Amino acid sequence: MKRVIFTLLASVLLLNAGDTAFAGIFPAKKSDIKHAKIEKNSYKEIEQLLTTQEKFAQKYDLEGIKTVYGKEFVNNDGFKWDVYFSMIEDTWKNYPDITYTTQINKIDTDGEYAVVLTSEKAVATTSSEFPVGEVFGELNSTSECIYYLRKIGEEWKITGEQVLKELSSLKFGDARYVKMTFDAPKMVGAGETYTSTIKVHVPSNSIVIGALSQEKIVNPIGEPDEKFRPFSDDQTLTRIFTANTDNVNEYNVASVALTEAEPTKDGNIKVYMSGLAFVMTRVNVVPTNNFAKVKEKDEQESN
Repeated sequence: MKRVIFTLLASVLLLNAGDTAFAGIFPAKKSDIKHAKIEKNSYKEIEQLLTTQEKFAQKYDLEGIKTVYGKEFVNNDGFKWDVYFSMIEDTWKNYPDITYTTQINKIDTDGEYAVVLTSEKAVATTSSEFPVGEVFGELNSTSECIYYLRKIGEEWKITGEQVLKELSSLKFGDARYVKMTFDAPKMVGAGETYTSTIKVHVPSNSIVIGALSQEKIVNPIGEPDEKFRPFSDDQTLTRIFTANTDNVNEYNVASVALTEAEPTKDGNIKVYMSGLAFVMTRVNVVPTNNFAKVKEKDEQESN
């Protein structure tokens, strides 16, 4: 009986309440439902947009994938529309069998704007000429990205992209079966020093040499000029870098060569390269903010 009494009591209070107190409740609820419906539709439209993006990428349809992006597009490396799609075209030429997968982790909408967090993978094969002949290679790339979207008319378009982290490897020969761990910061301040380390997981009797280099993310990316050197006893190679001050992000690139030794019939030792790998990780560089200052605490306390 208490439940019925309380229900009736609530009804009486609602009927006897003045219009001022409750006038806004039902319109507000109606507005919330309408907003939720619009947001749900936006999610579906954005999911479809990224599905369309991946579909065009799988078909290597450059003109098709352009329709997904707004003309004002720019990414966090400063690459605008023309440069961005030129780089995509070059990628497809170099890796004609590349495949992509995209996982949407989160979508946030705010009116005509939206932010999408994704995890992405790319896989491809290639070949290169080694002293022993043509050698098969594998490309693997993983990244976490933020896409910035804007609804232009009735369609969502990608207007910006920020790559939070990225790791890519291109491995040939025996290097395809070797685990490699690349440790470098995901973000540093301009002009700051940081440490980068590559570790390989191979038998202790293997001979490994390599190089670590630092490359600005520009177009085209330069060629690494670091000389190869032996790995340490714990099979690591470490180098200290100073982040650039040119307001651009950068890559750390590790070049790793696996060598094998075998005796020859004449009693000598033949050394040859059995595998080669290039591992690349992104380091986002934050420009110096010359207008950010710390307040003088001592002066404030003395006053």
